[in-house]
Amino acid sequence: MQDSQFPKMIRVKQQFNHQRVSNISHQITRQIKDLSPNMSIKPGQTVAVACSSRGLTDYPEIVKAIVDNLKKMKLMPFLVPAMGSHGAGTAAGQERVLLHLGLTKEAVGAKIRSSLDVVEIGKTKQGIPVMVDRFAFEADHIVLINRIKKHTDFMGEFESGLMKLMVIGLGKIAGAGIYHQAMMSFGSSNVIAAGARHVLSKCNILFGVATIENGYGDVADVGVFPASEIEQKEKVFFKRSMEISPKLPVDEADIILIDEIGKEISGAGFDTRVVGRIRLPGTPEPEKPSIKRIILSDITKISEGNACGFGLADIITRRLGDKVDQNSTDTNTIVSMALEMGKTPLIMPNDKEALALAMRCIGFVPTNQIKIIRIKNTLCLSEVDLSQAYTTTINDSSNLEIILQPRDMVFDTNGYFPEFFSMDETGGTF
Repeated sequence: MQDSQFPKMIRVKQQFNHQRVSNISHQITRQIKDLSPNMSIKPGQTVAVACSSRGLTDYPEIVKAIVDNLKKMKLMPFLVPAMGSHGAGTAAGQERVLLHLGLTKEAVGAKIRSSLDVVEIGKTKQGIPVMVDRFAFEADHIVLINRIKKHTDFMGEFESGLMKLMVIGLGKIAGAGIYHQAMMSFGSSNVIAAGARHVLSKCNILFGVATIENGYGDVADVGVFPASEIEQKEKVFFKRSMEISPKLPVDEADIILIDEIGKEISGAGFDTRVVGRIRLPGTPEPEKPSIKRIILSDITKISEGNACGFGLADIITRRLGDKVDQNSTDTNTIVSMALEMGKTPLIMPNDKEALALAMRCIGFVPTNQIKIIRIKNTLCLSEVDLSQAYTTTINDSSNLEIILQPRDMVFDTNGYFPEFFSMDETGGTF
């Protein structure tokens, strides 16, 4: 169904940093080999490989490379979910998250041991109890894996990565609840730094594996860091990540429509700093981008209905609303103390009606001047749909290539946009 009551849309392609790791397994193997002479290990020792709920690019390949190298050293690796309250806050749910991400025993060569049991290993100087997954604590060694990127809720020298994984991730639901409560008093960066340093001092962290990704979703770099260097090396990686991370091609919009949110995409389902909306007590709003209305259309299967974060949007579709698992969403919301993220936005029957409503709620703006952005999700930003009001901006930019000329919006018989396929994937068709 084509509808002329909406502005025409232009598909553009952004130019991002093209740096990528061509053979990630080789890079991991080489770096582990360089560190191995300084590792205090014995044959037969167990290693808990801590895996986050994020959808890292090449995740199974990364984990398999680590597992294979640990086995070569005659160690006995197994996987533990390190994801706080994700997976509906259950052991079985957290195991399913890793399986959804492709981390099966057949794919990576190690089984998953999932439990919510934790061990308190002491307290920080602020008096905050530090919790660690029992399976990880009882293993002879721990290996950490995560993507380094900006966080949705706080800003610092490091944000989402290995330091946070040691605290929120390995702390499971019990630890995550305590830490988030403490963050309201002491600040997120302070709590994570203190907790991670305590874990590093009390647990046998063998090494950490960190990746950063470019704007096309490729692994731009991978690092294997000994425990003593994790904090400092993560700061370096984080700075580089901020330089190459994807962003919207414009700094302001009346409306953004996000086709999908998901826990593997971001802790809030979508990257709040990409769209310029955080709305949490004590956290400043980004100066840009400035977007008046946010529409969320769907949620990924991997999220299993955990929609924590959707409360920051203005409108969601009935399709998304029907997929929400209220218990999982409430659990994640309560543990994170970010109550704003669990509020249910206004629900409209489909994309078409959600967009029509949003257009009425931005002020008195002629249709052909309304600035609308449509994206697949906040990780996939190399190709973006912009409304015709951005024509001059597009023509004046050396960073944007038009790959689809202005066209009417098209909806299916249920009033939803067709799936947002990359033009590179489809060869120019929908």
